[in-house]
Amino acid sequence: MFLVRRLVALVGVLAIGAGLIAVVRSVAGGSDAADSAADSAGSGVDTTIAGPSSTSPVNTDVVVTTPRVPTAADPARVLLVGDSEAGGLSPFLDAALKPAALTSLTTDYKVSSGFVRNDFFDWPAHLRDIVPTAAPDIVVALFGANDGQPFSDLPGTPVDSAAWRAEYGKRIGAAMEYLSSGGRTLIWVGVPNGNSPSLSKTLPIQNSVVAEQIAAHPNVIFVDTFRHFAGISGGFAPLVLDPRDGSYVAVRSATDDFHLNTVGEKILATYVTGVIAAQLVARGAVIPAEAVPPTTVDPDGVGAYTVAAGDALSTIADSTGTSVAAIVAQNGWADENHVIYPGMTIDLPAKSAGT
Repeated sequence: MFLVRRLVALVGVLAIGAGLIAVVRSVAGGSDAADSAADSAGSGVDTTIAGPSSTSPVNTDVVVTTPRVPTAADPARVLLVGDSEAGGLSPFLDAALKPAALTSLTTDYKVSSGFVRNDFFDWPAHLRDIVPTAAPDIVVALFGANDGQPFSDLPGTPVDSAAWRAEYGKRIGAAMEYLSSGGRTLIWVGVPNGNSPSLSKTLPIQNSVVAEQIAAHPNVIFVDTFRHFAGISGGFAPLVLDPRDGSYVAVRSATDDFHLNTVGEKILATYVTGVIAAQLVARGAVIPAEAVPPTTVDPDGVGAYTVAAGDALSTIADSTGTSVAAIVAQNGWADENHVIYPGMTIDLPAKSAGT
């Protein structure tokens, strides 16, 4: 959990004055239940964020097999792909990566898409179209929000069936193999949990299949978004511990209790940037410590909650995904009648090991 601290120990200080390119490229599309919230990154708009370009054009015929050392003049090419969750993450990942000035970010996302409805959007074909042109050194993939449904091309395969699991695993595994080939580093970002009954039913099934494929592809790096944004007991919770400062913050969209809000996107960008930074160092780059978003607390550990006006132990427990009894035990109180008051700091339990 303290990836950034370990990273800082490895890196020196390098004065870098160059900027970062971030090209946000989206493909207009429809919307389903999981993607009903407004897309924070926009849709159907090409936006180039100012910054110096790479010193040479990308040769689409080159297959990357030997990692090169990323520099300000020749930055690592990062490709972010996925559904609206990828589109939402894009500007925040761009901002988090910018201080190091060692990457150029391209985002290609499609609202309401995934690996189940190839009739709506064919990601396997699309990836084979865009990856040779983008020639990424690092790929960040964020899929799954729309995959909790039967396959359109395989009738009679409900999400909880063995046939669905097998086919979904086959498609996810094929994507992992392709995106991690040719010397590319693949970072697979999981899907957060949701508060709706349908998501609560299908996401654990999807995540179990993804976990199997991660285990089968040990070269793929996994960011466990489900765990990071789960409550203390592992279920849905409106507030989670912010690893940047140790406070409990609201991280979900007010419209659907699934998509991340601005604070949530910044937290996810911190996790992903830490992984990317470690990969840049592994490739020989030197990153100034101040260029990496810091994490100051273990997000799985005991957290400090500041009581606000109107709080009761029951509302604190509900909003953070724990119980009154657990809070009482954590603080060593006699019972739930212990007096709390605004401004008081209380301890909340560590996140469940099985989350």
